[in-house]
Amino acid sequence: MKINNKGTLGLFVVLGLVSGLAFASGHEHGSHAVVADEVVVKERAMLAQNTKGKGFGPQAPRDIDSKSGNNDIVFSRAPDYTAMNLCNIHFHESAEHKGGEFTTYAGNGDGHGSMSGYKYSGHLSAAEMTATEEVCNSEHGSLAVGDTIEVHYVHSTADITPGPTLGSCLATDIDNNPQLRVMTQVYVLVNDKNALDFGKLAAVSKVHGKYQANMPTNLGVPVNYIGSTTGPGFDEKGSPFQASWSVYPKVAKVNIKTVGKWCKGNQFKEDHAHGVRNLVENKELLSEIK
Repeated sequence: MKINNKGTLGLFVVLGLVSGLAFASGHEHGSHAVVADEVVVKERAMLAQNTKGKGFGPQAPRDIDSKSGNNDIVFSRAPDYTAMNLCNIHFHESAEHKGGEFTTYAGNGDGHGSMSGYKYSGHLSAAEMTATEEVCNSEHGSLAVGDTIEVHYVHSTADITPGPTLGSCLATDIDNNPQLRVMTQVYVLVNDKNALDFGKLAAVSKVHGKYQANMPTNLGVPVNYIGSTTGPGFDEKGSPFQASWSVYPKVAKVNIKTVGKWCKGNQFKEDHAHGVRNLVENKELLSEIK
């Protein structure tokens, strides 16, 4: 992402980030029609057509198990997240990325980011899958046991305070050109009081002068690549906003009730799961993972 001017351009970038990386679209169990394969094929074709020859850099999300990519546009990778400020936490219903322990296709969804993406491909016990009250209920839908979420811990080089929307990642009066790194972890929701507490995973504190979250450190070696902001708003058009991605390959089990509690009140004002962008498969829109 390049922000070179203040005022109107700064506002445009903030709005673009909010509608891109954290596009607000969830799901409601059993309430949306599922689109045919042809719809997703058409969306991918439109993405290719709308980006061809227009200078778009590498896109996201992607299959992290595939390293190939032909997009030769390069930008500076963001520093390690520990040298940056955590600026926002939000999550998507189902994983936007594919790979590692989340390779089960959730389906085509409704064509607008709901009921699509990828699910945890491991096994859950009958006890873990015991039905409980659905959580994070809103006009966008709800979450149930067995659902997978992809959590985006967004970090910025700007001197900011963590807060709602990705506008919190920008300090437009001070730093108009921050770099972003998205630390990406995938969790599966279970009915188990001994599973991880999402409230603790999203707790923020200062470490060596930088805002940091309490992310797990045992989810494997993250796959690092350069890409873009995500969200279903970019299914048929390219995202112009640059981001460095670090995607962990393993999945952690999280107590669904703690996710529900977090959705009822947090400093990021998040109350629902966001929708997902189609997996980007066009090699011309992917960077090579080195």
